Amino acid sequence: MVFRSLIGLLIFVATTGVGYSAATPTPYAFVNVNVLPMDREIVLRSQTVIIEEGIISKIGPSDEIQLPPNIQEIRGDGLYLMPGLAEMHAHVPGLANADNLDRILFLYVAHGITVIRGMLGAPDHLDLREQLALGHRLGPRLYTSGPSLNGRSVNGPMDAANKVRLQHEAGYDFVKLHPGLSMREFQAIDRVADNLGIPYAGHVGLQIGVAEALRLGQASIDHLDGYLQAMVPDDTSYPDAANGMFGFGLAGLIDESRLEPLAIATAKAGVWIVPTQTLLEHWVLPPTAEEMSQRPEMVYFPAATIARWSNSKNAILNDPAYDLAAAKEFIAIRRMLIKVLHDQGAGLLLGADTPQVFNVPGFAIHQELELLVAAGLTPYQALRTGTVNPARYFGAENRFGTIQEGLSAELILLDGNPFVDIRNTRNIKGVMLKGQWLDQGQISQGLAFWAIR
Repeated sequence: MVFRSLIGLLIFVATTGVGYSAATPTPYAFVNVNVLPMDREIVLRSQTVIIEEGIISKIGPSDEIQLPPNIQEIRGDGLYLMPGLAEMHAHVPGLANADNLDRILFLYVAHGITVIRGMLGAPDHLDLREQLALGHRLGPRLYTSGPSLNGRSVNGPMDAANKVRLQHEAGYDFVKLHPGLSMREFQAIDRVADNLGIPYAGHVGLQIGVAEALRLGQASIDHLDGYLQAMVPDDTSYPDAANGMFGFGLAGLIDESRLEPLAIATAKAGVWIVPTQTLLEHWVLPPTAEEMSQRPEMVYFPAATIARWSNSKNAILNDPAYDLAAAKEFIAIRRMLIKVLHDQGAGLLLGADTPQVFNVPGFAIHQELELLVAAGLTPYQALRTGTVNPARYFGAENRFGTIQEGLSAELILLDGNPFVDIRNTRNIKGVMLKGQWLDQGQISQGLAFWAIR
């Protein structure tokens, strides 16, 4: 195992050139590259893209653009340039756990993730957000929630309202909701959040339900939480245990005729959806925990973490009540939900919920893209959930998500067209993070450095 110390990290930075500073980024030119701008489904072939001061300054046919002096060329012959991806359901360690934090941040960057939405915030994440924005720490740009509001952290509507005010004053980007809130607490959160202009996002509690979350305009519903409950006929009774794992026990009770109206209502409400399909498929379907523990990406987490993940998965697969056919039906319903939500105009956001049960940061986002395609989206549609859509979700002032002049240079260079095969998003030749370039060799060295086992 390589040692985990500040000296070790500094050696890594010195030998690879990977590291941030507040200095003006080197000017670069991607020459003769195929550009996937992502604002439309098109390949702009044989382009030159010039990056100056971390911004895309010029794009055009390579035979028409003369390179400025003293610019560093990146050859794009036969390669594809696309915007960086977003992980819209990330869990970020705190600054006190620097090794774990820097490992996870690097795993995101190494896999082309240039934006993360931190879904379990803490006070030091405000400092981390600034460090990343200023380039004092290597990692994606961060949008962070405050500490979760849930049935244990909130004591009545007045307390809920006060906690929203405090998080707004502290400067968090949004409020994270977990289950357990009462209807009155939820409504108090909505009222104050709307008045202050701070979004709230996350789970949909059983006492709330999707209809109310849509009515009040929750910014995003993650995990498709509450959707299976909303598809069960009103006069159907079932044990509370069936609600576990986002309605895992409800698969046999679903009325599919409810799906399309629910999707239309979601689109009309303007509520975004983060399916985190990878999390659920990894959790409730084979292969076994033992097999998943041997996957190559598991080397980035300690044996104790892998053991916890294994215990969590085994608790489901080894339950006497577990039924593989029912689990497959549950997953099929979720995939159908994803497709119908998309087709009816609901906004989907790419998120894998990492790190979680066998969901390793970076790796899981590419798995999530493949599952969106398996659900029926085209590769282009799936890629929009991690590029154009996150930029729209965060607002016009966040200038990323497409390749256009004047936007931030947050880019991935790929060996292969992901519009043809979504698996080509894994074939990363380099990543540009606000003008800082990490080539394939630097990424490989960084991955080797951060491997634990």
